[in-house]
Amino acid sequence: MTLFFYIVIAIVTFFAFLHAWTKKSFDVSRTIVINAPIGDVYAFVRQLKNRGKWMPWFKKNIGTVHFKGVDGKTDAMMYWKGRTQKIGEGTEKIIKIKPNKIIETKVIMIKPTKFVALSYFGFKEIDNKRTKMVWGIRGFSKFPLSIINIFFSVDNIFGDHIEEGVQSIKKYFENK
Repeated sequence: MTLFFYIVIAIVTFFAFLHAWTKKSFDVSRTIVINAPIGDVYAFVRQLKNRGKWMPWFKKNIGTVHFKGVDGKTDAMMYWKGRTQKIGEGTEKIIKIKPNKIIETKVIMIKPTKFVALSYFGFKEIDNKRTKMVWGIRGFSKFPLSIINIFFSVDNIFGDHIEEGVQSIKKYFENK
C-alpha cells in the first residue's frame, strides 16, 4: 500500500510540474490578401450568420444554430450544438467592433471540453480592390489542456482550420 501511495504522489507531482512548466497562453493567427474592397470583406465577416459559408467547423453539418441580437453588431450572439463531438457545443458573441478595422468575438466552448477564447479579425485596405485580413484565436489553456499542448501544438490544432477559413473567405470573393 505504501508503494502505491508513493507512485500516486510521484505521478501527481510530475503532472503538477508539467502544468507549472508549460506555456499556458496562446495566440494563433493567419493573414491573407483578398482581392475585394475592405467594406465588402468586413461586412461579410462580421455577420455571424455567414459563419457557415466559410468557417471550417461550421461548413460541416453543424446541427442546431440560434442567433440573438442584431447580427453584425456588438452583443450579437450565436449558439450552436453540433451533431458530432468534433463540432461540439458553444457560443460566439461579438464584443468589439471598429468598422473596417477590427472585430473581436468571445468564443465559449461547452462541449467536448470547456474552453474560452478570443477570436479576432483585423482588416487593412491595401488599395480600392484589395484587403489584407488577419484572423486569430487567443486564449489560455487550463489543466489538463496545458499538458496536452506540450505534445500537440496549439498552432497545429487551430492553425490549419484558421488557414482553411481565410482561404474560404478569399475564394468566396474571388470566385464570384
